[in-house]
Formats: sequence, structure tokens, C-alpha cells
Amino acid sequence: MDRTTWEGWERWCRTRKDFIPAPVLTAEQFARKTRRQRRIHNLYRLATHSSLPIEATPMSEKVAHAVRARVEEGAFSHKAGTRGGIMVNGDGAQGKTETVCEAMALFMEEWLRLNNYMNPDAMPGTRDLVAPVAYVRCPVRATPISTCQRILDFYGEDYKGMRLEDLVRTVKTAIVEHATKALVIDDITRLKLHREADQDVLDLIREMMSMPVTLVLIGVGIPTSGLLREGRRDAKTHEWVYPPVRDRGRSPNDHAASQHERRFQVVDLDPFRYSTPEQMEAWVTHLRGVEGHMRLLNDTAGMLTDGDMPEYLFGRTGGVVGVLEKLIQRGLRLAMEDESERLTKDLLNQFTITPGDMPDLDAASGEQPNIPPHEPRPKKKPRKRITVYDDIGPDAAGSAG
Repeated sequence: MDRTTWEGWERWCRTRKDFIPAPVLTAEQFARKTRRQRRIHNLYRLATHSSLPIEATPMSEKVAHAVRARVEEGAFSHKAGTRGGIMVNGDGAQGKTETVCEAMALFMEEWLRLNNYMNPDAMPGTRDLVAPVAYVRCPVRATPISTCQRILDFYGEDYKGMRLEDLVRTVKTAIVEHATKALVIDDITRLKLHREADQDVLDLIREMMSMPVTLVLIGVGIPTSGLLREGRRDAKTHEWVYPPVRDRGRSPNDHAASQHERRFQVVDLDPFRYSTPEQMEAWVTHLRGVEGHMRLLNDTAGMLTDGDMPEYLFGRTGGVVGVLEKLIQRGLRLAMEDESERLTKDLLNQFTITPGDMPDLDAASGEQPNIPPHEPRPKKKPRKRITVYDDIGPDAAGSAG
């Protein structure tokens, strides 16, 4: 579903929890079905496994709370001036996009209910479409023009033949008249600030902060991308700390970076860790939640959490939820195909997850995760028994003669 248009975003918000997973059946119940019914149920199970819900993690809940807090502060403020933004940083396949989108969907639903599904600041002659949240993705080779066009595409605005000045003005008008309170720009680290056009986009984003909208930027490696000055993460506070600018006159980016770091809160969505008892328990709790969504004919309780399975899965995924999802989905399909109906280490060892399993992540922008190396071990075929020396017995020998 394309969330980069209002129709797609609104539909996703409205239907994101409508999918009903396949019912849980035992092997005996499955065997009593007709051949056609078994095929339909298997397709239903495949759909269920392909639609595994994004399980909330302690890390994602922290990020979601920070995003909603920053957006609500801006949305319910009646002061004029710059709204503080927020940047969500993390490695690829950490679930940043889904965490932010879910937080924004909840915010939008609450904001619309509070305002009776109308724009409280509407004036005669303005547009009827109320879009409290706008979601766009940064173009791979962004320019101010293409960035403005992406934003206007979300609203379905006509921008044919417009110059940059007209595009910027139309973007500002659309954000105000559609009552947009949060503008989410995904894949922001596709901007490469050694390119002049990308620096212009950064200037455009900074200009948007003077509008009554909160910017939510999502990217990989934000603190070291050039959007902000080189920073380090404080070991005690876990906040990003930036050194003072020594000479502002040498680089045109120093001004932009210092302004951005003052205006943006940076939050990290980290992977799971597996060092302390608390971290191990959090990982096992997450795996237990995944077990509840699996639809194999054997009891799935404990398949991912018993014995050394949690440690094995952590070693295969590095604690990255996106890699875990791909590993589990592929394993579930194999378990159905070979009719074992069980996830085991031997089954998961038969394949590896590669960046090709995540084609929507741009490698050049660092969006693809670091997947732990794994050498696939194909399932050994049972050796055929040699029957040359079998004693066929006197009866068989007589009949043969």
C-alpha cells in the first residue's frame, strides 16, 4: 500500500489492523479437510506469515513516545515561530518507518476525534481535505524541486509548469490549508551534502520549520551524515553530544548543521542486545510474541524460545527485527513445504538472508542492515540402502527360477 499519497496513507491508517490471521489448526484437524480445503488453508497460512505484525519492543516504544510527544507539543501550541523537529536514527531494518508511522497514525486518529474530523482553523474558501499527517520519502537524488513535488504529490496538488519559488509557496499553502501538523520525511540520509542540490534541500527543510508543522525525519546514520555535525553518544545519558563549531566561516554547512542540531531532537532505534539478563529476557519476550503469530500444525509454543534457540536466532540476526522477520518467514514456508511443520536450527541452517531479501532498502544510503554471515547447509538426502547383498530367501529364489 502506497502511503506517500493521502488516499494511501488514510487507507493504511484505517485498515492497518483489519487483517484476520488464519485459525490455529492441529495436524489432525487439517487432515480431516478435503484436498481443496487444505490448499486454501495453506494459502491463508502463507498470507498470515507474510503479514507478521510489527511487535513493539522496549526500544521502539521509547522512540514512539518521543515522536508523539514532540508532534503533540507542536500541534497543540498556538504560538508563532519555529516548531522543534525530531530525527529518528538507526541502522537498516530496525523498524524505524513502521514505528513512526504507527505513532503518527495514533496521533492523527486522536487529533481528528478531538476536532470533530474538521480543520479547526479553516477559513472560507480554503480546501476541505484535512490531512493532519503527511508522509513522503526523500528522492534518491533529491533536489528542492523534486522534494517539493513529492510533498505536493501526497496532497494530489497540481504543480505542472511551476518554478521552484512557486513550488515552495504551494507547499507552504498546502501544509497550512490541509491542517498538516506533522510532516514525515523518510530516508532523509539519502541526502549527500557534498552535492550542491542536496544542500539546497537541507535549506528548504530548514525553511519549512518556520511553518506551523513538526518535521519528523527518518534516516540511517544521521549523526554522521552531515545533516548534523559529527557527534558522539554520551554513555550515561545516551544523548548525542556535538562539539562547538570552531570556525563557522570555513564551511557553509556549519551554519546549517548547528541550526539543525538546536532545532531537532535525535532519538535512536537500537537493535536488541544479548549481554545482560534483562536484555536476554527482552529478546525472549519478543520471540515469544512472534511464536503467537505462527500458524504451523504443530504447537508453536517454545519453538523460538526453548533451549539455545534464542541465542541461535540472535546470532543469525544480530538482534535486528527486520532480519529476524525475514528469517522466520522463510523458515515457516520451508516448514510447510517439507511438511515438518516445525522451525528447527537444522531447517533454518538450510538458507541465509541476503540484502536481496530487502529490495526496498537503498544500499548506497546505508539502509541495508549488516546481516551476520552464514554458510547455508542444504538438507542431507537420506542415503539409499544397498540391496545387492540382500538374501531374497528360498521362496523368492525358487519363484525366480
